Amino acid sequence: MASMLDDPMILRQIIMDHYQYPHNHQLTEEAGYHQVHMASESCIDDITVQSKISPNGSIEDVRFDGVACTISTSSTSIMTELLKGKSIAEAKTIIADYFAMIEEQNYDPERLQEAIAFKNVSKQANRIKCATIGWKAMQEMIEEWEKDQ
Repeated sequence: MASMLDDPMILRQIIMDHYQYPHNHQLTEEAGYHQVHMASESCIDDITVQSKISPNGSIEDVRFDGVACTISTSSTSIMTELLKGKSIAEAKTIIADYFAMIEEQNYDPERLQEAIAFKNVSKQANRIKCATIGWKAMQEMIEEWEKDQ
């Protein structure tokens, strides 16, 4: 597993796959969804992330849409897959690990699965916003949900 995570070609392939075929890439009008719109001043990124969190704190669905660069699209796509079906507590741990990885702190690569593809983003400061925009939207929705409980 570790060797695969160090192969730049594999990491790039994960990013390209999620960019070309983003998962959960469609917004819904269905009731019960919260959404956060995020736009970047420094990039084309302009996305809306939606989530449906059950009253018991389980993330039932996460989806997104909008115009975004490769890094934003693929990192948000991977995030939707990682967080779907997780509890709020699990999601917060995954999000914290993801931000720790981006900031070159200690994190659990197992927990991040495909999101590990962005582990080198810290070396390109201008891409950090792109790699975290969808994650920040989700973090905001989790914080909102917690306030409402």
